[in-house]
Amino acid sequence: MAPDRPSIRQAAELALPGLAIGAVGGAMAGGLTLIAGQPAGWAAVSALTLALPLGLFGGLFSTLCGLGGPFRPGLFAPAGLFWLLAFPLSRLTQEVSTGLILDGQVVLAGGVAGFLAYQALVSLGFAIGFVWLHERLMPHWLIRLAGRNPVARTLLQRYIEHAEALDHQRRNRKARGKGQTKGVR
Repeated sequence: MAPDRPSIRQAAELALPGLAIGAVGGAMAGGLTLIAGQPAGWAAVSALTLALPLGLFGGLFSTLCGLGGPFRPGLFAPAGLFWLLAFPLSRLTQEVSTGLILDGQVVLAGGVAGFLAYQALVSLGFAIGFVWLHERLMPHWLIRLAGRNPVARTLLQRYIEHAEALDHQRRNRKARGKGQTKGVR
């Protein structure tokens, strides 16, 4: 193994924030299923079958952030494209698994293509929420890892540089008098 190449453990340690966000987001589906009036067993299966794939994709996203490439702090487009694929696949996994576990059959409203197209539209909302939470949780996790994990340390430095650039922009706007809004201090 090349010395500059991260170990699997170093990269995998980065997965926790995304894994947690995805799993909690998927588990919330169970609560929504209960609110919709479905039985508790149905809600539990629904939560589990969505929490697992969303958690796995979320963990993958966090890990990929640390390995460089297109996933960087403050950059939404690559994350949006990632979830444009990952969210519909997660929902398809949920629908197929839940249908087979509870009914022994799978019924997708609008067929597979219609179902996936609708989920792709919904994925943007999920991506926005995921990225918002990820950008707030990941730096705290990286601070904990940075002392022993060089991949985490490098990614934390990217977050710091991004925060400094945003602060610099904010100061420039304020100095030019464009950063103030009436009634807001």
